[in-house]
Amino acid sequence: METSNAVTALAALAQESRLAVFRLLVQAGPAGLAAGKISEALGVPPSSLSFHLKELAHAGMVSSRQEGRFVIYEANFATANALVAFLTENCCGGQSCELVCSPKTAKESL
Repeated sequence: METSNAVTALAALAQESRLAVFRLLVQAGPAGLAAGKISEALGVPPSSLSFHLKELAHAGMVSSRQEGRFVIYEANFATANALVAFLTENCCGGQSCELVCSPKTAKESL
């Protein structure tokens, strides 16, 4: 991932509603969620949600597909994984650090 792409992705996630949308879509997995379901689940008005989804899509953090009359949004796991890889690229000075950087360890330290 290029630095400019990482900055765009981080900027998209650096807003409370967009971060909540992304996390909800991660929970939904590859099936994704219709925009209306996202709006209901998070209590975000449809007009605001549309703006946030556009920003996340522009950053490559979500993608959408048409299913009948619904637009289904899903987290772009490839981009999310590339962002995490970019952020941890030089972790621990190149030494093995699975214990230090594992998600379980990181979650426990928060």
